[in-house]
Amino acid sequence: MSLDGHALTPPPGSRADWTIDQDWAAYSPGEHQVWMTLYQRQAAQLPGRACDAFLNGLAALDLDRGGIPDFNQINAELGRLTGWSVVAVPGLVPDAVFFEHLANRRFPAGRFIRGPEQLDYLQEPDVFHDVFGHVPMLTDPTFADYMEAYGRGGLRALNQGQLHNLARLYWYTVEFGLLDTPQGLRIYGAGIVSSHAESRFALDDPSPNRLGFDLERLMRTPYRIDDFQQVYFVIPSLRALLDATLQDFGPVYQRLAEAHDVPIAAIKATDRVLTRGTQAHALARN
Repeated sequence: MSLDGHALTPPPGSRADWTIDQDWAAYSPGEHQVWMTLYQRQAAQLPGRACDAFLNGLAALDLDRGGIPDFNQINAELGRLTGWSVVAVPGLVPDAVFFEHLANRRFPAGRFIRGPEQLDYLQEPDVFHDVFGHVPMLTDPTFADYMEAYGRGGLRALNQGQLHNLARLYWYTVEFGLLDTPQGLRIYGAGIVSSHAESRFALDDPSPNRLGFDLERLMRTPYRIDDFQQVYFVIPSLRALLDATLQDFGPVYQRLAEAHDVPIAAIKATDRVLTRGTQAHALARN
């Protein structure tokens, strides 16, 4: 993900597009063990929770090869399936760089991995969040098209000063989205599928609201980065998500400029409510 432009030039050792070599051979046995611990823990609990597109992508990319995946190996299969690739970056990158990569079917991924004492939470995305969480969904043609469209939309939003609204779309779909299926709600957001605790909380806990996806309603809703989400937006299909993105956002941004934000835990009369949450978790933390 991007860093909202805190740096203007690439750090030393980075290319002009902020990419770096993954340097897979430099990972230590301990770092590979962290990946395997995280992978095995998540893979064991995601069947019946993650959507089919994610699980199929996880299998197609064979991310359980005994340690941190080599991006070159991932890219051979990912490129064949949807034309995407994973590029290593030194950390969070400026918004314009992030959107440019997405618009050209390149997913920027951090190459570092958290320490064994950080298995349950890490503020900055690492290679496990970026690769395990995001990349399997990029094997799905519809979601792959959505991510490219989002990147192109991001470049336009930068020029129109509408990035805060568009960031909410990314947060509530790519990071923390839920999918409605005939078998029940399923996870597809990377922030959920890569989190041992939130992959349970998002589906099982009575605290959060779970609302039907509505583009403008979602883009009026703030989000929190410090805890589990208080609201999740549920898409009816990946195709519906893509179709909502393939429109001129100019009129949308004009309407949003005249509208107030919706409080994060609020439920509006026009919302399609799948779960009216108790908000008990957030209230207890506050």
